[in-house]
Amino acid sequence: MIIIDFHNHFYPPEYVEAVKKGPSRIKVTFDKDNNPLLHYPGDYNILVPEHRDIGLREEAVKDAGVDMQILTFTTPGTQIETPARSVELAQKVNDSFAEIMTEHRGRFTALATLPMNDPSASVVELDRAFKELGFNGVMVYSNINGIALSDQCFWPLYEKANELDAVFYIHPNFPVGVEAMTEYWLMPLVGFTFDTTLAGAKLVFSGVVEKFPRIKWVLAHLGGAIPYLAERLDRGFYAFKECREHISKPPSEYLKDFYYDSVNFDVKALQLAVDFAGADHILAGSDYPHQIGSLEKMIESIMSLDVSSEDKTSILGKNAEKLLKIET
Repeated sequence: MIIIDFHNHFYPPEYVEAVKKGPSRIKVTFDKDNNPLLHYPGDYNILVPEHRDIGLREEAVKDAGVDMQILTFTTPGTQIETPARSVELAQKVNDSFAEIMTEHRGRFTALATLPMNDPSASVVELDRAFKELGFNGVMVYSNINGIALSDQCFWPLYEKANELDAVFYIHPNFPVGVEAMTEYWLMPLVGFTFDTTLAGAKLVFSGVVEKFPRIKWVLAHLGGAIPYLAERLDRGFYAFKECREHISKPPSEYLKDFYYDSVNFDVKALQLAVDFAGADHILAGSDYPHQIGSLEKMIESIMSLDVSSEDKTSILGKNAEKLLKIET
């Protein structure tokens, strides 16, 4: 049984050094263990050694019984910077990931990152990442400095992604209304899941998903509340003409074609997602090495599902293998 962790995060050392050196809109401090802390509105990330040392990461992944990880960059992303600096840092991240994919083939592959606050440059970087660096997918954030992913400024990017049969993985960042989430870690605990839900719903209702059918969409954290709220979105389709303006069928029919990572370790929640989208559209995810993540809980929760051993095998690795055309 192959285990592939689709949702985890890595900060290339080259990126960390570039941000520390500046210029950057991210404030960098250090904790008592000399781990860098990246501060941005409403949140900060603690970069433990496994976030930035690929050797240590490889040891941890192997010890946990995980065969492969799909590395992704994470918050705050590059779009917090000026557009020119965003382009520079996105290229740096992608070059670093490409090097890891080459040097650690079989243990790590990765999704590219894009300078989304410069949509035109994002088209160029997407093309470079796929044709020169060997990527098959990208991670984008649930909104770009407050601009929805469904906004037409991003449609040229989707046209290129559609041509490339790209995988687009949506991870939350800077939720709408973040000022109400500055206490109790509510930004990642609540805001992230709702912002993912909002992004997925707007991509469907705006017609993006229907217009660019060759893009394969993945939602982080079990899709936020999408599996739970899909019926309500369908009721909106039938009740409100605005909800039918850009799409030809109920939202759930598009959303069932999305993929959902398993970063919700509640077995009943996982079961709901399986029942909604099918076991063939669920991807194992750990959120490692964030404080809130766990390689062990990823495996344990999936193995506890009331599904066939074949379905468990699909969720643990075969689905990711097929989606990203991974040769194991």
